[in-house]
Amino acid sequence: MDDELTLSEPRAVPVAYWHDTAARVHRLSQHPWFVLLDSCRFCDTAGRYDIVAWDPVTTFVTEGEVTRIFENGRLSESAADPFGLVRDRLGRETRHPELPFTGGAIGYFGYDLSRRIERLPATAVRDIQVPDMAVGIYDRFLLVDHDEGRAWFIHRGLQEAEVRDALARLEIPRTVTPAAFSTRFIVTSSVRRDMSYLQYAAAFRRIKRYIRDGDCYQVNFAQRFSALAEGDPWDAYLRLRNLNAAPYAAFLKIPGAAVLSSSPERFLRVTGDEVETKPIKGTRPRSCNPVDDRRLAVELSQSAKDRAENLMIVDLLRNDMGTICVFGTIEVPELFAVESFARVHHLVSTVRGRRQDGLHALDVLRGCFPGGSITGAPKLRAYGDHRRARAHAARHLLWRYRVRFSRWANGYEHCHSNVAPPSREALLLGRRRYCHRFRIGRRIPGKSGQSGSHVEPLC
Repeated sequence: MDDELTLSEPRAVPVAYWHDTAARVHRLSQHPWFVLLDSCRFCDTAGRYDIVAWDPVTTFVTEGEVTRIFENGRLSESAADPFGLVRDRLGRETRHPELPFTGGAIGYFGYDLSRRIERLPATAVRDIQVPDMAVGIYDRFLLVDHDEGRAWFIHRGLQEAEVRDALARLEIPRTVTPAAFSTRFIVTSSVRRDMSYLQYAAAFRRIKRYIRDGDCYQVNFAQRFSALAEGDPWDAYLRLRNLNAAPYAAFLKIPGAAVLSSSPERFLRVTGDEVETKPIKGTRPRSCNPVDDRRLAVELSQSAKDRAENLMIVDLLRNDMGTICVFGTIEVPELFAVESFARVHHLVSTVRGRRQDGLHALDVLRGCFPGGSITGAPKLRAYGDHRRARAHAARHLLWRYRVRFSRWANGYEHCHSNVAPPSREALLLGRRRYCHRFRIGRRIPGKSGQSGSHVEPLC
């Protein structure tokens, strides 16, 4: 296998535009490694592009210390750094004069992949057999630009028959009806927590003790919820996006599992030499009453508690970016801005810097991995304290970084559409019968109350 992926020049075939991308790609959703990076623009979110990709030319699946690589009908294994394996296959960065993405890597990097970067306590049980990383290299996909009202099928080196087949699959059906209320996905059991209230209370007290002792000053503590379900996970995703549209939503289908995400948060974006992160800390619900909705937004913007928690993560990310950015270039152009989404107001800050010469965008992701908004601060200590707080810790298999990295892009090498807040991502395990698992987390600083921390993530 070559060290660097070599594909022909991209060909962009214009196709008819449709405002709701998910409604036109049902026939593709059953393909292996199908992925939709979804801006949910049909609900007037701030997103611009949708990407639908399938049938990757290369796949990388990491479990523990081994990465399985499937390419050209051959399977190989490597113990090398997973980030480096994907980076080396993408090769050098180039730019396309017009299109923001013309092929490259799309997939997820799991939270526990951080074990390949740092020495961390091995206290968690691997009780769900899902890869730590699953990434495909795609040479065919649909690109939709909602701002321009245009769409293209982009491919590299496909035969004419393959192009005709893809175009037929991308035709807009005569009747396009969002499957918001499909019955092809049904939850068949009650939802169960992975810990009782008493267990949560004991873990909460341990975390508060770590904070009082000065070990850390914020921990993002999560509970796992699970339920049995039957049906097509694609239908579950369509219902999710109709209930909670978000600009960085995603659906990823990998062998044996599917990841459904509805996220308002972008962890990293690399545009040329500029690196940007936009951490979210601080939330209020939306209200149907305009006066109450505005009051909730103002309340969030003035909350000393939420601003303090947001500032902790801003400082943490400034420190992370200091390892991959040029000294003196890191700035915070926006602090404590309120951004409103379909169902919530969020407190969002922006941190920017200029990346060091010679660093690939995957090096940037590795240097900031995992995101501070899902660990706590300081990062490594918060990670360990979270593990120690749980009597029977399980791996964080649902906090994932959905990414697209382009070897060929218009100034973009995206670590974009990636991190989902824990309350907005679910994992479906199985084929026709599923175990539906999701985590709901809540950050715990020094002044958190136990009862509120236990209930708040469910609101």
